[in-house]
Amino acid sequence: MKTRVLVLLSLLVGMGAVLHAVMPGPLAGMKLDLMLTMMFLGITLFPERKNVLLVGIVAGVISALTTTFPGGQIPNIIDKPVAAFVFYGLLLLAGKYKHSVVAASILAAVGTLVSGTVFLTLALFMAGLPGTSTFSGLFIAIVLPTAAMSAVLMAIVYPIAKQIVSRSNIPVQA
Repeated sequence: MKTRVLVLLSLLVGMGAVLHAVMPGPLAGMKLDLMLTMMFLGITLFPERKNVLLVGIVAGVISALTTTFPGGQIPNIIDKPVAAFVFYGLLLLAGKYKHSVVAASILAAVGTLVSGTVFLTLALFMAGLPGTSTFSGLFIAIVLPTAAMSAVLMAIVYPIAKQIVSRSNIPVQA
């Protein structure tokens, strides 16, 4: 793994950590998780299994440290690597379209839906959902808007990041 790639992945996870830490938890402590968008951006720019594993684990640990969801630490640690590998698999299936902004945005939304589903399922069975919250209520109120925001953010940030990486001497894996 090249040092430049590690530094860029670290910067993306760092930006995601700031977004995750400052985002309020509007409903039962569950946040709009924009750490996922940065994680997906890193996977899109550097699609290798070792990068996917690394960024998934690190994003999960940092999300667990900054979560406001009661009992959300372990679900965060598990859902990020799962979502990272699902996103990576879908990215590989996208073939020649994987470098398009539309594909990156759609895949970010799908990856966010996967992450939210895994998180809520694990939270439900491990710690229970807080208060009178229901799975479907949290899914509709938090996961769906987060998926939409993730798609929009990816559509804005991906072309910029792609151009920065292409102008630098950082090898992007195809």
